[in-house]
Amino acid sequence: MSQSVVDICNSALSMVGAASIMSLTDNSREARVCNLQYDSNRRDELRKHYWNFALKRVSLAPDTAAPAFDYAYQFTLPPDCLRIAIPNDAYLDWQLEGRKILTNSIKSPFSSNVVNSQGVVVTTATVSPQLNLKYVSDVTDATQFDPSFYNVLTISLAVDICETLTQNSGKKRDLKQDYKDAVVEARTADAFENLPADAPDDAWWLVRY
Repeated sequence: MSQSVVDICNSALSMVGAASIMSLTDNSREARVCNLQYDSNRRDELRKHYWNFALKRVSLAPDTAAPAFDYAYQFTLPPDCLRIAIPNDAYLDWQLEGRKILTNSIKSPFSSNVVNSQGVVVTTATVSPQLNLKYVSDVTDATQFDPSFYNVLTISLAVDICETLTQNSGKKRDLKQDYKDAVVEARTADAFENLPADAPDDAWWLVRY
């Protein structure tokens, strides 16, 4: 299966009955419309779901400057972060403001101490505080797109360019329904690639033991 930005645009153009393009820089109405709409659609569709192919993990160090009030630490989001999946800590209190995660509870710094031959405690290592973050990244390489996401993005783009190129509101309405169906199928397929998380044992179950 061919997967490039131009392929996605041409698939969308085909759905609305418009002429294909060779490049987004072509001197044609179709190319100009696709060039205007493609990137915003791509980022929007990535942000709407925790797509497995777009997930990344990173350990963040706190910013040098603390928040002005209420929180002890702040962390700057990675430049390619479109959506936070989770700060990887079930007990973390956090608030997202702009491109910062604000929190009071992170992994505390600690030292590994030993006693030397003179009986003096010596610090041998120090671990800096950090925040473990999983997030949806801004994937721009179309060859990395999951086939289901590719399909969703194509139809999403077709919806946005339809009226400009065809002035056909009925066609746009049909494409919107196709988009809804594609989203359901894509998210279902994406979800089945992960094992379900086990719920913790509750008191009712543990009392048997």
